[in-house]
Amino acid sequence: MKSLASDNYAGAIPEVIEAIQTENRQHAPAYGNDATTKRLEEQFKALFQRPLEMHLTFNGTGANLMGLSCMVHPYSAVLCAETAHIYVDESTAPETLLGCRLIPLNINKAGKLTPTVIEHAIKRQGDLHHPQIHVLSITQPTEYGTVYTLDELKAIKAITQKHKLFLHIDGSRIFTAATSLGCNLKALIDASEADVLSLGGTKAGMLYGEAVLIFNETIHNSPFFHKRSMQLASKNRFIAAQFLALLHHDTWKKYSSTTIKRAKQLAACLSEYPIISITKPVEANAVFAILPQRWIKPLQAILPFYVWDESNDEVRFMCSFDTTEAEINLFDKKLAELSKASIESNL
Repeated sequence: MKSLASDNYAGAIPEVIEAIQTENRQHAPAYGNDATTKRLEEQFKALFQRPLEMHLTFNGTGANLMGLSCMVHPYSAVLCAETAHIYVDESTAPETLLGCRLIPLNINKAGKLTPTVIEHAIKRQGDLHHPQIHVLSITQPTEYGTVYTLDELKAIKAITQKHKLFLHIDGSRIFTAATSLGCNLKALIDASEADVLSLGGTKAGMLYGEAVLIFNETIHNSPFFHKRSMQLASKNRFIAAQFLALLHHDTWKKYSSTTIKRAKQLAACLSEYPIISITKPVEANAVFAILPQRWIKPLQAILPFYVWDESNDEVRFMCSFDTTEAEINLFDKKLAELSKASIESNL
């Protein structure tokens, strides 16, 4: 059964499977000392047109925490959205591994951090009684599937530079963000001047694997943090090969375009029913909506999805690279059946 619960539920794109099979035909040095890993790093440097250090990790939590660990001290604080994955969905791993404080900030109606909120949170710098804010972490796209525009990223950059903060981007779905904005990854980094990017591969169609890209040349000793975070793969080349498949001829763009198209299709279907409220702008591959509670289980039987907020029956639909038009149509058919039954029951 397919699912609208998460793009983590999907398998891998064919190009990734082929790349792994090709890589599997040979032996190569371990721990990233192989030609495939080196080729990927050079490709990232060419893509972003700037120096960088690359470290590959198994998963998103590992990527976020490995990247953040390069920028903090035991007395540091990291600002993030109240909905941020590092604050809500990574258990106590951030506090345990980083050994510092996360400070959640209020988001606006679109699920984004605003310059005003960020600026207000930066205080008591230099006060030894207060955790020292050293990093701002943003998620692109946000946890609500909305996308920071290039101008919004530039405004955030101005604040981090003014207060001499590091900027971390949790980009678990950043390929989708770039497609939504009609730009490449370089444009996102140029606008934000991010110091560290957690670049997502799993949700983009890889079997597993993420990349930590360090753009700030003042950040030292990242290989040691990579090892310390327990994210250094002995067969590192199998992650690298998957990323190379995504980057080859912008393969990522073909699949992220499909995820966005399906999300827009689903949103259009939901909009046909006045009893349903779409709660957030549909900009990437997520749709958030409030459904009649009695509709949730019958719809989950067609295509499973998560209830995001049980207090008001807000749900999250997440489209994947292999979500089809026919599956959305099937879901819409069930919506029509439920709507008809509701109308008849009120007659």
